Amino acid sequence: CTVHNTLSAGSWQQPSLYSSTTKPSSEMDRVYLVTGGCGFLGERIVELLSQQDYVKEVRVFDSVARQEVEKFTTATTHVTVMKGDIRDYNLLLAAMRGAHVVIHTAAIVDCKNTVPFWEMRAVNVGGTENVLRACCVLNVPYVVYTGSIAAVGPNTACEPMIRGNEDTKYNGEVELPYGKTKAMAEKLVFEANGKKVQDNGGKLITCIIRPNTVYGEKAMFLQEQYLLTKARNNVLNYLEPENTERNNTYVGNVAWMHVLAARNLQLKPDLLAGQVYYAYDDTPTTKGFLIRHQLLSSMDPSVRLGSHIPYWKMWLMIQVHRIIKVILYPFWKPQPFLNLPLLHTIVTTFSYETDKASRHFGYKPLFTWEESKHRTAQWLKAAAGNLEPPQLHEKNM
Repeated sequence: CTVHNTLSAGSWQQPSLYSSTTKPSSEMDRVYLVTGGCGFLGERIVELLSQQDYVKEVRVFDSVARQEVEKFTTATTHVTVMKGDIRDYNLLLAAMRGAHVVIHTAAIVDCKNTVPFWEMRAVNVGGTENVLRACCVLNVPYVVYTGSIAAVGPNTACEPMIRGNEDTKYNGEVELPYGKTKAMAEKLVFEANGKKVQDNGGKLITCIIRPNTVYGEKAMFLQEQYLLTKARNNVLNYLEPENTERNNTYVGNVAWMHVLAARNLQLKPDLLAGQVYYAYDDTPTTKGFLIRHQLLSSMDPSVRLGSHIPYWKMWLMIQVHRIIKVILYPFWKPQPFLNLPLLHTIVTTFSYETDKASRHFGYKPLFTWEESKHRTAQWLKAAAGNLEPPQLHEKNM
């Protein structure tokens, strides 16, 4: 589709939430700390924060310190990047000193189990513990945490959630190891809400933004999917059964929800404190492979939808791969391959339908589905020339 009035990432500007003429002085000159601010989502949060006239400084704390993120500095908002591991409490404490708000996005997102569980837990759970502890010590009262739908499910029984919402009860043990760590971290954030901070008698006020699949510029899974599709003569095969559906949300809209939540956590703490908000926009809630096909075909019209890969076939391939890996280890260390928890997650419907963020803090997506699709396609087209074809047996998503 042709998209009109869509500016490049470099030239697009988002109007501020509040004009400086109507803003109370007590709300000016906010200092925000964004953990993981050099990442896929974190960078977009930093970009949006830098355009808000109530933000004096944005500090980025990330284990991969990309100095180009500092280019978001404006005449009124200074952006600084600090390199540090979220597991290093003292480094985090130093970075957080003087901050008013923390947006905690830093995490290891690993659904293929390439990272040992203990390490993922140390970052996702231990890192969150460090953030909350430092907030209490330094009297930083506001925390917005990036949760995940994986913290809810699917469970080990592969029970679906169909168009649920934030109040939907869903029980059972979470299937994905990554989801287990996010569930533990979310629990810490919920429990920290209302906890006393030192010295001034104040309380910690927390809320959670919980995305499902996030797409957009710099989404690595789209790069991988495109390369695999090109290697298969432009055919996009898929694992999801025809009756599944899942939410997909554009990264710019997920970032905007974080910015709005952080602002309103300060303005309306009684309403937002202890709440969770599913991330959403007007991207169609449908089969995941249809969204991927629309994104890829917008960039390359030669990409066509292929056929469904049966569950039994993928299950067999996973078992064979696992056996060969055990036999040949340590002489052969293959690239990440699909695993059973991830396969079960892919084939299980897990969707939601909500307007809670709109009701609580006036969230409206910054980007329409057409704009999101266009911006993603433009980025993918620019990035595609620098990518190398994958080995076919290594990628099956």
